[in-house]
Amino acid sequence: MSGRKFTGWHMTGILVAFFGVVVSVNVFMARAAISTFGGTVVDNSYVASQKFNGWLDKAEAQKALGWTVSARLNGSRHVELTADLGQVPLRNAAVEALVRHPLGRVPERSLRFDQTQEGIWTSREALPAGRWIVHLTVRRGGEAHRQVEDLL
Repeated sequence: MSGRKFTGWHMTGILVAFFGVVVSVNVFMARAAISTFGGTVVDNSYVASQKFNGWLDKAEAQKALGWTVSARLNGSRHVELTADLGQVPLRNAAVEALVRHPLGRVPERSLRFDQTQEGIWTSREALPAGRWIVHLTVRRGGEAHRQVEDLL
């Protein structure tokens, strides 16, 4: 064998390089996680778990209404909502929406809607570019349909 010997200095260099990469990746990932954390989903998971069956009952009651509600962004970035009851456009309904940025960097805002066609409502305000989470509420009489959708 002709060549240089593998010495303790070589092994030291390999170990320092390896652990240097591991530590730098960990520091980067921890910093990224802290700077992009958008908050909590629920403040107290135990209390939320006590309300879970009630939430399921409300979901079943909402499903029994038979309403189909969907939201999307149109070309001008206005939220467009369609609602129907068994393929028939929903009439005489009021629409409310609260939009949030998923990372909480932009304050949440309420959207106001105008009915543009039968069963179709369009928000008065356009959303800035990016991903948004919209919390929709459609009310008619004493009935309400709530839904959360991601908009890109």
